[in-house]
Amino acid sequence: MGMKKSRIFLYHLAAWGLYMGYSILENYLLPDRPFTWMPLLYISYFISLAVTFYFCYLFVYPRFLKREKVVQLVLCLALALFLFTFTRYFLEEMMYPFLFGFRNYSEDTPFSYYFTNNLLRAFPMMAISAVVWNVQDAFKKEKEYKTLRAEKTQAELAFLKSQVNPHFLYNTLNYIYALAYPVSESIAEAVLKLSDMMRYMLHESPDGKVELQKEVDYLRSFIDIFRFRFEDKFFVDFTVMGNLNGQRVASLVLIPFVENAFKHGVVNDPANPVQIQLEVNGKDLLFEVRNRINRQQKDHSTGIGLANIKRRLELLYPNQHHLAVNTNGLVHETRLKLQNL
Repeated sequence: MGMKKSRIFLYHLAAWGLYMGYSILENYLLPDRPFTWMPLLYISYFISLAVTFYFCYLFVYPRFLKREKVVQLVLCLALALFLFTFTRYFLEEMMYPFLFGFRNYSEDTPFSYYFTNNLLRAFPMMAISAVVWNVQDAFKKEKEYKTLRAEKTQAELAFLKSQVNPHFLYNTLNYIYALAYPVSESIAEAVLKLSDMMRYMLHESPDGKVELQKEVDYLRSFIDIFRFRFEDKFFVDFTVMGNLNGQRVASLVLIPFVENAFKHGVVNDPANPVQIQLEVNGKDLLFEVRNRINRQQKDHSTGIGLANIKRRLELLYPNQHHLAVNTNGLVHETRLKLQNL
C-alpha cells in the first residue's frame, strides 16, 4: 500500500525525534562539556545529519542508485561526506564562535584532523537514508504494480466487450463502402479508413506495442477523416522524420495529443495550421503538436484527460519519457519524448 506524503512526513518527524531524544539521554552529561552548550551542539550535529540524509534521500539515490549509475553514485556519496563535515564545521567552528563565543573543538585543531574525525560519522546516516529510500521505493513499485494489474484487467474486460462481434462491424462497413463507392469515392474512402482505424484499435499484441509505422498510418487516417469533415477548411502539417523501420511503440499513445489539438484548437486558419511533427533519432522518439487555441470555446482545458495520459506514460515508459505541455495564451504546445524504444 502506498504511503501518502503527509504520512511520510510524520514518519520522518517521529524518527528524527526518537533519534534526537535517545542521543540526548545517552549523552546527558559529558564530563568535559558545560551542559549550557549541549543543546547548541546537538542542534548543529543533527542539522549536519539531516543535510546528509536528505541530500542522499532526495537527490543521490533517486537519480543514481535507481538508474544504476555507479560512477555518479560513488562521486555523490563522497560529496555527501564532505557536505556533512563542512556543514558541521561551518556551524560549530565558524558560526558558534562568532555568535556565542565557543566552539566544539579547540581553536588550534587543524581542519585535516576535524575532517577525518567527522568523516565516519556520516556513514551510518547515509546507510539509513539508503534503507529508507529503498523501502519507500519498494512500496511505490508495489502500488504501481497493483495499479497496472487493475488497469490491465479493466482493459481486458473492455477488449472482450469490444470483441462481441467485430467481424460484423467490419463486414457492415465494407458493405457500406460498396454502396457508397458508386455514389461518392470520397465517402467510400472515408468509410474504408474508418474500418481500418477500428481494426487497428481492436488489435492486441502481447506487449501492447505495435510497429511505429502502423501508429503513424493510424494518425494519417485520423487526420484524413477530419479533413473529409472540414473539406477545404482544414489545415494540418504532419511531418515525419527519421527511420521508422523496426521501431515499436505503445498502441494509441500518440493520438490523444492530436485529438486535443483538433478539439480545442483552430484548424481552419491557413496562416496558422496545426503542426504535428514526429522525429525518430536512433531509439528515441520526439513527438510535437502545436496549435492555436480556439477562444470561441467556453472550455479552454487541455481536453482529453491529461492526467490519464501522464499516468499511462508512467506505466508504459517509466523513466523513459518526458512530457512537456505549454500554453502561452494563444498557442498550445505538447512535446513528448520517448527513450529506448
